[in-house]
Amino acid sequence: MKHTALSHRGRTPAATVALYLGLALLSVIFLMPFYVMLRNSLMTEDRITELNWSWLPLPANFDNYKALFNDPSLPFGHALWNSLVIAVITAPVATLFGSMAGYALARIDVPFRGVVTVFIVGTLMIPASVTFVPTFLVVDALGGVNTQWGVIAPGLFNAFAVVLFRSFYLRFPPDLEEAGRIDGLGYLGVYIRIVLPNSITMIASLGALSFIESWNAFLWPLVIGQDPSSWTAQIALSTFLTSQTINLPGLFAGAVVTIVPLALMFLVAQRFIVQGITASGLKE
Repeated sequence: MKHTALSHRGRTPAATVALYLGLALLSVIFLMPFYVMLRNSLMTEDRITELNWSWLPLPANFDNYKALFNDPSLPFGHALWNSLVIAVITAPVATLFGSMAGYALARIDVPFRGVVTVFIVGTLMIPASVTFVPTFLVVDALGGVNTQWGVIAPGLFNAFAVVLFRSFYLRFPPDLEEAGRIDGLGYLGVYIRIVLPNSITMIASLGALSFIESWNAFLWPLVIGQDPSSWTAQIALSTFLTSQTINLPGLFAGAVVTIVPLALMFLVAQRFIVQGITASGLKE
């Protein structure tokens, strides 16, 4: 085999080095805000606001984290629990509902199927702020204010997930479904035994995105959670920064604690997030 100056990918060694240096620089720029957040969470407010910059928070002040969970006026631990419960319930249920609705719109031939699809797509163009008042009135009438289910219920029906799953199932090989129907399976049986197991990549991708969206939600939980016992982590964080007071150490410590579940979710599901939209979803 002949050797050339080009690598097997068509790049010279100098180009490869430049590429990795560029990626390393971009990684540093991307991680810098997280470093500053962690650094400030281990410093006192005087050190955070001083003019002389120090790269390392020495000596580290872990009292910020102790104060975060020991403040009787701010149930931050309970707020984290509320966020976790809401995200853990919303993500799988909303993804499953989106998958079922998407499959029905893609495969079940019923009257006005196209009209329903257009209507669902049209709801994506409506700003969320427009639906806040009617949604709140409905949830309030059902007794959902200051409850976890009042935050969860409106997020269980995701039009974006329905549209993506419909596009995904339109490309799903019909031969697999026909084999199931030959074995006597109906639409539900085909969906559960054939379609759903071969949609794991798409389900994991949208499930991870739904978890992140639910965890980061602020406005709707703020409207529903009028009592501190029903606050989520994002609402609790907002109390550190008000027009009257600014608690920088508490704000940064709370931000570090709040971002840990998202970082773990991203590390676990990053492959699915990247591949979910374009993958075929079929097992090899």
